[in-house]
Amino acid sequence: MQSLSMNKTIGSSRFAKASSRSASATHVARARKALWYPGDDAPEYLDGSIPGDYGFDPFSLGKDKKNLERFRESEVIHGRWAMLGSLGCLAVEASGNGSWLEAPKWAIEGADPSYLGQSFPTGLPLILGIQFVAMAGSEAFRQRETDPMKRIYPGGSFDPLGYGKNADAAKLEELKTKEIKNGRLAMFSMAGYYAQGLAVGKGPIACWQEHIADPFHVNIATNGVSVPIY
Repeated sequence: MQSLSMNKTIGSSRFAKASSRSASATHVARARKALWYPGDDAPEYLDGSIPGDYGFDPFSLGKDKKNLERFRESEVIHGRWAMLGSLGCLAVEASGNGSWLEAPKWAIEGADPSYLGQSFPTGLPLILGIQFVAMAGSEAFRQRETDPMKRIYPGGSFDPLGYGKNADAAKLEELKTKEIKNGRLAMFSMAGYYAQGLAVGKGPIACWQEHIADPFHVNIATNGVSVPIY
């Protein structure tokens, strides 16, 4: 009886170890599947549960759980602003109202601001005051929410088309992933607009048109600033 009991114990131990190895292998395979850089392992704290998580954190900034939550929220908010900013830079130029580079000239020259060709008799201090109150008020209201998920995805009037309300859990996660992907692209887009404006002093549409017309002679390598050899 004692021998039989020992055999059962040994068998159970071997089964537990095998199960542990199998679970570990499954975990590693799942982590590897979500990598941004093939052949490398994703950090343990990036388990794929966050929308748009591809294991990218080369400096381990999100190792602390509180930092990870804060960075996640900041990335989504910055991505949304970048999407609005990128669209605005394109819209103002496409509508024939100059480029985004020319937008702040009224403040530098001491003139009145103009929107869509219409001039408004308001000075810079008033504009800054309105913007400060609007931004600080909205951000203070958002920070009153203690649930970190609701701070990022409040729903309600911020989802006027009901995408989140009418979507199941899988669809909602898909929408969140699409949003953060587009937000990341928009942040790169805005960085490109800034670099482009500093290099050639033109807006994105004008630069794109010139590049399409002569791609081999109008590109990042020939503007004399990005690659200063011409």
